[in-house]
Amino acid sequence: MTERRFDFSELNAYREDNQLEVKAALGGLPDALWESYSAFANTDGGCILLGVKERADGSLYAAGLKDAEKLKMDFWNAVNNRQKISVNLMTERRVRVETIEGKDILVLEVPRADRSARPVFKGLDPRNGTYRRNGSGDYRCSLEEVSALFRDAALVTQDAKVLKGMDWSVFCLETIRSYRQLFRTSHPDHVWNNLEDEVFMRRIGAMALADDGTYHPTAAGLLMFGYEYEITREFPQYFLDFQENRQMYRTRWTDRIVSTSGDWSGNVFDFVFKVVPKLTADLKVPFVLKGMSRIDDTPLHKILREAVTNTCVHADFYGRRGLVIQKKVDGFVFSNPGSMRVSKRVAVEGGVSDPRNGVMLKIFSLVDYGERAGSGLSSIMLVWEHVFHAAAKIEEEMGVERVVLTLNKDGHEQDVKAMLELYDNPEELTIVGYDTVNDKFNSEFIACEGLFDPQMQGNDPQKAVNVPQNDTQKIGNDLQNKLCNPQSQGNEPPKVMNDTQKQGNDPQKIENDTPKVLNDPQNDAKSNNSDTKKVVNDTQNGDTDTQKQKSQIKNVDKMSIKDVVVDKMSINSNNVDKMSINNEIVDKFCEIIVFVTKNPHAKTEQIAQLLGMSNSSAKQYMQKLTTFGFMSREGANKNRTYSVSKELLGLLIVNEK
Repeated sequence: MTERRFDFSELNAYREDNQLEVKAALGGLPDALWESYSAFANTDGGCILLGVKERADGSLYAAGLKDAEKLKMDFWNAVNNRQKISVNLMTERRVRVETIEGKDILVLEVPRADRSARPVFKGLDPRNGTYRRNGSGDYRCSLEEVSALFRDAALVTQDAKVLKGMDWSVFCLETIRSYRQLFRTSHPDHVWNNLEDEVFMRRIGAMALADDGTYHPTAAGLLMFGYEYEITREFPQYFLDFQENRQMYRTRWTDRIVSTSGDWSGNVFDFVFKVVPKLTADLKVPFVLKGMSRIDDTPLHKILREAVTNTCVHADFYGRRGLVIQKKVDGFVFSNPGSMRVSKRVAVEGGVSDPRNGVMLKIFSLVDYGERAGSGLSSIMLVWEHVFHAAAKIEEEMGVERVVLTLNKDGHEQDVKAMLELYDNPEELTIVGYDTVNDKFNSEFIACEGLFDPQMQGNDPQKAVNVPQNDTQKIGNDLQNKLCNPQSQGNEPPKVMNDTQKQGNDPQKIENDTPKVLNDPQNDAKSNNSDTKKVVNDTQNGDTDTQKQKSQIKNVDKMSIKDVVVDKMSINSNNVDKMSINNEIVDKFCEIIVFVTKNPHAKTEQIAQLLGMSNSSAKQYMQKLTTFGFMSREGANKNRTYSVSKELLGLLIVNEK
């Protein structure tokens, strides 16, 4: 049915608009009926009422039809006549006679045509018979609009086109290197990482086999990785524009990136990765931990990336006026050439994905950019409204063929508390400086405004907190200093840092290796039973000193471990431990230490099962325990196991005695 439901018993309350047209039809089917039919079909659908007139004030009333049933039959005959209209979109339920105040009218509910059936045109010539709806009137489409409708009707997305007149030389090799590095980070063990550049480009859809038997760039490959001057050979109207205006009453931009500047490649991929950091630079980033790792990628970061990606993958790069992204004092505007390929209602509700540039979306999604489930726009609008308490708006501009997404703040500040509710898997997160009992940020440790750095540029984690005593590096350094500094405890503990470094566990290196560790394919390779057998065998054949020390710890349990761990991790009240190294984290540390003390050479899968968490989360705990000198690692990534460090075993023995 149409986008709207009409209650014709209240006919006088309606006015003609973008989805309602009335005609008296006193002399039979009017010829102008087919213009409105074409206009509604090529726009968002609408309702045509025959036997209804418009008063001088714009209100409507039923004039009635002499023979509504005959007119209905005449309509069916005409709508199936290809000389009248190009396609019949109507079904029985869409054509009906209704009685208003004793007078019969004919109701015609015209649906939005599927893009494969568009353009819907009157007569035999689409160039002169294609109409669209704009406000309360129908207008004839220009040749440019008709061409765009025909392009969108294709079953294969326009960026899949193979450009036989171009070769490898159109690509910017630096862009390809950047993309491949990002791909390796997202998929460290993917078989494509070992491919030559040209073969890799074929795999992702940036090149394809043409009918001449050779490989050439696709339109998607050219747009994503080509030089701007090469792109404009295929897309003469191609233009990318980012504008930033930091002053409320200033009309011109204060920062700008354009594809025509000549000092960078000018392609879509590089544009996205230049623009996204600028869009997110001023966002407030709460101090949130998952395990012992800082989460700097907030829901707002994600939807702004999604908005940029959406703008690119839905753009008609053959269209006019280019792609424009604006960062304003009070929000953001994303504008792309081309009309919407699905109705606004379907786009907002989500669940239907119909990108104009499907290959480009695939290339983005391979590096974790872009939503393929058709829920990108709905997620953007939901998060924005939740965090800024202001409505996001999507508009389609007819005639100029543009779609504009506007994210206005309406003067509201970012609601950090509301944003925290939107994090994935919130049960696994620790919100630093937030008092969950009293439902407020705890000013005793960090003032609410101190959680954020208003001067932060980009996504540098070390700049994300404007409290010198509470940055992420300081947390690790303070904890390590406590473990390694004899004067801090009054006793002479072993030199944990030196031994850790000898084992090759430099803390900085561990942090840098995190992406690789998190994607260890061995996580799901073996069952827990086989792992347990391996631990028993390893224990029997393991290090003699470790077994000897273990045998001296007769009553190891969580409480005795906790005393030792807390003692070594205690920091005075001016430092950060009371917020970030909370009891929950200490308890998990203790559970792991107890388990590994009793089961040396333990694998991550066993520890994850013990804690009831994912393998990747367990690995993060093990990395931190290793960094702090509580654990030692054995073996390479694929066969890595963990044992309690000799230093910690010594401390536990002393504590037990």
